[in-house]
Amino acid sequence: MDPLDDVFAAMRVQSALYARLEVSTPWGISFAAGHGARFGFVVRGGCWMSVEGIADPIALTAGDCYVLARGTNYKLQDDVRTPTRNCFDVIGQRVGGTVELGGGGTRATVITGWFVFDAIGARPLLDLMPVLLHARTDQNRSQQLQATLQQLATETAEPGLGSGIVISRLADMLFVQAIRAHVASADETEGGWLAALADPRLGPALRAMHDNTAHAWTIEALASRVGMSRSAFAARFRDRVGEPPLAYLTRWRMFRAAAAIRSTDQTIAEIAFSVGYESESAFTKAFRRVNAASPGVFRRQSHSSNERHQTPGLNGARRTELPVAISSRV
Repeated sequence: MDPLDDVFAAMRVQSALYARLEVSTPWGISFAAGHGARFGFVVRGGCWMSVEGIADPIALTAGDCYVLARGTNYKLQDDVRTPTRNCFDVIGQRVGGTVELGGGGTRATVITGWFVFDAIGARPLLDLMPVLLHARTDQNRSQQLQATLQQLATETAEPGLGSGIVISRLADMLFVQAIRAHVASADETEGGWLAALADPRLGPALRAMHDNTAHAWTIEALASRVGMSRSAFAARFRDRVGEPPLAYLTRWRMFRAAAAIRSTDQTIAEIAFSVGYESESAFTKAFRRVNAASPGVFRRQSHSSNERHQTPGLNGARRTELPVAISSRV
């Protein structure tokens, strides 16, 4: 299985909120850290983006897309010296609509939004992603990414019936495609899990672990699979991914197990076997170390949480209650 497919299948994107910013110089907006991932697309004009943890401001031009996976503090400005206003004060209750801001000078249009994920399902990807994904139009980006961005721009400019759902789906696609574009452009000097997927040595090893999680992998077997010595492979893996190969494998096994505990009726023993443990006690020990709870307690807590986040629908069926307020996420 492709590692990205593996992760995306478990992420459970719950909703995507957005606003279309029609701005004119001078203008500036600050976005506080929140629980959701952030995305943006510059439809026309340009601006500067300053991101907490990144030393230099980044120039964005028409067609550029960005994703901040962990809701980091950031600012958008016509000029880095322009004072900013808080995003919640600017957008308020106009989520899903158009917001005008600025002093009447040079104009720009930016679509900005928030992805809201299931916290447990999104954790492995969000933990491993870089602070910023920035897709430039002057790089070799996929036609699919550009097409999605243009559809998103059109849908927000001329909302119609069902626009909320359409925009949510497009934003979901945008997130996936931005990550693909980032992986495709990764170079030999870049670190992180996404860059490792594009590494001709490490990529096949990562795919092998995701494809057969239950296999009794060793560092020697993984190194041999990609034509490297044990020591060279282990060093390269730790340097690029940020942790040793078998630590990564254990963490991914526990995530797979947690997903099965939450969404299936399999016994703990069956789940343990499916992720490579012949002993339920050994699996329970590893699971508790990673998730701070035993598999049984984790299952009860997950079921209780699911019940709290469901309310009766109009037809009497159960439906998931999606967050719509932005005060805690902006």
